[in-house]
Amino acid sequence: MDEKVKASWERVLHPTTLKKNIITASIFSMGFEMLKNSIVEKIKGFFTNGFDENGMIVSAEYKEKVLVLNRSRLYASLTWLRDMGAIDDEDLEKFEYIERCRNTLAHEMLTFASSGIDFDVTETFEEMVGLLRKIEIWWFVNLDMAIDPDAYPEDLDLEQVTPGPVWGLQMLIDVALGSEDEAQKYYNYFVANSDKV
Repeated sequence: MDEKVKASWERVLHPTTLKKNIITASIFSMGFEMLKNSIVEKIKGFFTNGFDENGMIVSAEYKEKVLVLNRSRLYASLTWLRDMGAIDDEDLEKFEYIERCRNTLAHEMLTFASSGIDFDVTETFEEMVGLLRKIEIWWFVNLDMAIDPDAYPEDLDLEQVTPGPVWGLQMLIDVALGSEDEAQKYYNYFVANSDKV
């Protein structure tokens, strides 16, 4: 058997490697969906005027100021965020790269499992977390802090702020792909504190 073919099959059939690859692809897809949700749903929520029996009542301004920017709701939202100064053109390029990586993992799973991929998953995870953090911090500063500035200390260090979606994504990455010790810390903390919530 050809050595490359043999190595490919060994990689696919090795239980530890296969499980890790499937978990990596799954967490990457979940992370990407969290990023998309942060991009699209926060803006939609910003333009919401209440709720009725069908859910959110989104104002006409949402269509006029956001959806008009692109046929894709996601890219219209990214454009709106760029126009508001939350992200820049470099961030848009990062998002497109992250999206291509997600598509590769989602649609070429067998290739990933057998012969690997042409990008560094860990580095791309870091870019995803960084972009999610940038967007979430922008909302925190321009909405939460702007609405109630007295609720936050004047010397608040934004580097020390970890928005919920960022913490959630980082936790998923640490538990699923990190060391056993790292994963166990989250579990132990939860068990020790679950009755205090």
